[in-house]
Parts: sequence; structure tokens; C-alpha cells
Amino acid sequence: MCGIVAYIGRKQAMPILLEGLKRLEYRGYDSAGIGLMNHGVHICKAVGRVRVLEEKTQATEGLNGTIGIAHTRWATHGGVTEANAHPHKDDAKLGHGIAIIHNGIIENYATLKKYLEEKGHTFISETDTEVLSHLIGELYHGDLEKAVQAALREVTGAYAIAVMCAEEPDTLVVARKGSPLMVGVGNGEYIVASDSSAIVAHTTQAFTLPDFTVAKLTRDSFRTATIDDVPITTEVRELEFELAEIDLGPYEHYMLKEIFEQPRSLRMTMQGRVDSRTGSIVLGGIADHARTLANAKRIVMVGQGTALHASMVGKYLMEDLAKIASENDFASEFRYRNPIVDFGTCVIAVSQSGETADTLAALQEAKQRGALTLGVVNVVGSTIARESDAGVYLRVGPEIGVASTKAFTGQILALAMLSLYIGRRRYLSQDYVSTFLKEMVEIPQKIQRVLETTDEICKATAKYIERENWLFLGRGVNYPVALEGALKLKEISYIHAEGMPAAEMKHGPIALIDKGMPVVFVATRNSQYEKVLSNISEVRSRGGHVIAVATEGDEHIRTVAEDVFYVPDVIEQLQPLVSVIPLQLLAYHAAVLRGKDVDKPRNLAKSVTVE
Repeated sequence: MCGIVAYIGRKQAMPILLEGLKRLEYRGYDSAGIGLMNHGVHICKAVGRVRVLEEKTQATEGLNGTIGIAHTRWATHGGVTEANAHPHKDDAKLGHGIAIIHNGIIENYATLKKYLEEKGHTFISETDTEVLSHLIGELYHGDLEKAVQAALREVTGAYAIAVMCAEEPDTLVVARKGSPLMVGVGNGEYIVASDSSAIVAHTTQAFTLPDFTVAKLTRDSFRTATIDDVPITTEVRELEFELAEIDLGPYEHYMLKEIFEQPRSLRMTMQGRVDSRTGSIVLGGIADHARTLANAKRIVMVGQGTALHASMVGKYLMEDLAKIASENDFASEFRYRNPIVDFGTCVIAVSQSGETADTLAALQEAKQRGALTLGVVNVVGSTIARESDAGVYLRVGPEIGVASTKAFTGQILALAMLSLYIGRRRYLSQDYVSTFLKEMVEIPQKIQRVLETTDEICKATAKYIERENWLFLGRGVNYPVALEGALKLKEISYIHAEGMPAAEMKHGPIALIDKGMPVVFVATRNSQYEKVLSNISEVRSRGGHVIAVATEGDEHIRTVAEDVFYVPDVIEQLQPLVSVIPLQLLAYHAAVLRGKDVDKPRNLAKSVTVE
């Protein structure tokens, strides 16, 4: 959702804050603002991208100082206006020069606002965040840390905040519950941000704030305590990636960079975990629970969006390789439908960021009901990683593009390794696992071959970009790939696209097919290949234009499809890892050809940390 960054130190804060906002802009980009301490709090805000704010700061006086806060917004409460942009201040007449930035949602803001209005406070925005700034001001009695703690004890909802006060010009107070927040520790300085991408240019040391924790920062020290003022100790650790990993390099967009990083990122996912010579898999993160997993009666995988699609592939893998009854669920629905979690149930939470609010809530619900919980996440130290009983890190490196690509393939590979790990302890022979792993370690080089066809995919895509309705169809393990292909096209090119099982087309959606409608089939050679060919015939007979993802050497498919994107031959269980690549490139090229902002699609943010 929103991106926040704050600084306290001895350097000029504004360049650091603006740089941080640019690195965090993928978290929200409808408006931005900055506040600096300079004999009082000076604020500059703008509607639009960070570059608009940067231009405006050059014409605004007073924006100097070595303490500051900054924010890039993804609107939740209130429209996209300058008044609703952050930072927000407390009441101009009753307040103490308090300014705040906030990621999250204050669910009881309406009740708090009514209370504050009765106290004489006047509000100038529509946001829940301004209510919080006024509440801190109302409770301020000379100690900003205590005022923040007192205010947060009255708050229901999620928050990551950074607060400064004109009456305490050498103090920055930050707090977190539900929304991510970390503190970079430098030499006489601290940099606070929603994630490490805004920190790594300045320091490699950082700590993550636990929920319900407040940190008071000065230039030379920090103190962490709960909102009830119970001191706690936080672990300062090394950041998991370097600055070079979040630079664009020769690529025009982060999405394209991350698509092309997949051969390398998947090798990193397997590194130290897969030995195809001995047929062994080492997953240290779940070793303590290996016996429980081997005896599991049922596995439920929860996620949202792309992560849910990856978990759908995981269901096929878990049932095929581990022979455990498995199911998928939208994390947002799991906790609200009184789910059955009985003895022997394992719940796997799949999330790139490890902070997805709905997925975290589903994980917590499963734990409360007694399930063994696993996290399949990318971000080390994220909330899901900390709250699950065990898990597997993706290790695909930072993903900046809003439309997830390398995390999707990383999630599938991690779930494949997990399925084999459990299956070996149940039914699979050593020879089978060895053969499977030999296929697995060849996946990166096979993806590289698909990436080399990007120009061909672009030329084919150009023929269809004026069409506003597309279908994506697949069967078996490639059905989730069809869903993912449709999602990618929708996310970044704003073309309406629908993914579904190919057999489902006859039960209603076939009515949508008219002359020239693009229909994308994932038609690789596998156990359902002939069935897919029959579905292609049904589309062609109604005038649809068929675009097929097919296995190399399949010449027959050329006689029934207008365009064919070939992928190398791969065993059926692992086909999604290669068959999704042409669909990622198709969506990317469609968005570029239509003139859309690939990395910052409208209305979307990278990590959805509120419900």
C-alpha cells in the first residue's frame, strides 16, 4: 500500500527522503508529501507521482533540516487530493506542531473523530490519518513517545507511522502494527521505511519493528517498547540484498527486468537445497516439522492474486507427489467462513511480501484453530515469516514491479520442492525423486530459451492489442497459468481478460466468442493435450483467433492457431514454470504497445497491507 520513509541524523534529510520515495513509489503513487523539521514543521504535498513533489519542493521555502518524514500514497480514506496527501498535522490552534505519515487503516477513526470534534478539533482532510495526528496532539503533554503510545492504545486497525513534533525537534517516533516498518541503523543516523529498498543505499544494518511496538529515535540512540511502555529488545540484522539488485540496469521497466531475472532467481531458490546427483532436498526451514508434514491428512494453501494462482499449482503438485488431499482458498475468505481445521491439517500461507493483510489474517486464524502453519514468502523477517511455525523462503531477490512475475515462478518452485520433500517421506522412491530433480535443475536454462523469443511474442501481441476482451484457457496444472496470464494482462494493459479451465468454456463463456476475439490456450503436450485441441476447434469454429503456448516440435498446433509461442518440453508437473513466461511477456508488450505505465498500473499497489 502506501510507502513511508523517515530520517533523523546529521545530513540534509530532503535528498534522502526523495530518493527513498522514488524507491518506494511502487507501493502507492497517487500523491506524495514531505515534512521537514526546521524551526517548526514545514510540509510540501502534491497530487501525482514523486517527480511532481520533487519539482514542487524546489519552489518551497523552509524545506531544510536533518529530521524529516515523507510519504507516497495509495488512497484508502478520502479522494486523491492535496489535502488528503500525507504528512498530516494536528490541529492548527489546539496542537503542538505534530506531523505524521501513516500506512494502514484506522478502523475506528469515525468514533475518534467525533470525540476530537467535541474537544474542539477542526479537520481539513477526509483521512483517517489526520484523526490519528489530532489524537496524538490531544494526548501530548511534553513527551511525544508517551503521546504516541497513549494514542495507539485507543486505535483499532493497522498502522505503520512516523511522527515528529515541533516541541521536540531532535526526536522521531515510529510505530507499527499490521503494516510493515523497519529501521535502518547507520552511523549517527536512522532511516525508517516500509521496506529495505529505501534503506539499502545508506546502511546494511536494520531491525524490523514487531507489532504493537514504538521506537523513539534520536541521532545517537534508539529505544523500543510496546504501546504499554514495556521495554523490548530488537535484533539488528544484515539486509538480505544489495543496492544493485534494485537498480533497473539496461531494462526499461522493472517488470521486464524481473521477467528476465527468472533463470537466475530460480537457481537461487534451489541453491543449497537441491542435489540432483543424490536425489536429495534440504529444506532447513521445515526440518523440525518433517514428521508432522509427512503425517498430514490435509493441506490448505491460502493466498491472494498471483500467490493464489501459484498455490493452485501447488495443490496439483502436493496431491500428485505427496498424495495428500489439498485445497486452495482465497485468504480473504478463509477466516470469514468458519473454516474446518481438524487434526492433521496444515495451512500454507503464500505471499511475496510476507505482509499481505488477508493472508496474514488467514494464517493467524489457522494457528488459533490448531493447524500447523507454513509460510512460503520472499521477504526475510516479514510478519508471515515470523508468525508461521516454519516455512520456505523464495530467495528470488527484491521484486519491485507491481505485477508479480519472478515471485510467481519462485512460489511454484518452492511448493514443488516442498511437495517432493514430503512425498519422499511418504511414497516416492529415491529414483523417482532423482529423475524429477534432474528435470527441475534444467528449468532455468529452458526459461532462458523462452526469453529469447520476446521479439516474436511482441510482434504477435501487436496484432491484438486493440481487442478489449480476451480469454485464457488451460487444463490441469496449466489452468492456474491461464488465470495468471489473464491477471497479468488486466493488471498492466487494462484489457478485460478472463482465465478459466478450457472445459468450462462450453458452460457459458463460449457465448462471448465472436469473430477475431483473442483466445489464448496453454496447449503444451501433456495428459490433456488432445482435450485442449478439441477446445481450440470449438473456438475456431466461432471465429476466435487462437494464440497457443505449445511444446517445441509440435507442428500440428500451427494448423489450428494463428500464433504459437513455443516452450521447451518439460515434465507435466513443472510445465507452469515455462508456460507462464510467454504470457508474462505478452502482457508486458501489450501494456507497452498501448502506452501504459507498466510498473505503476492504475489503482494498484505492490503489497496490499490493509483489508
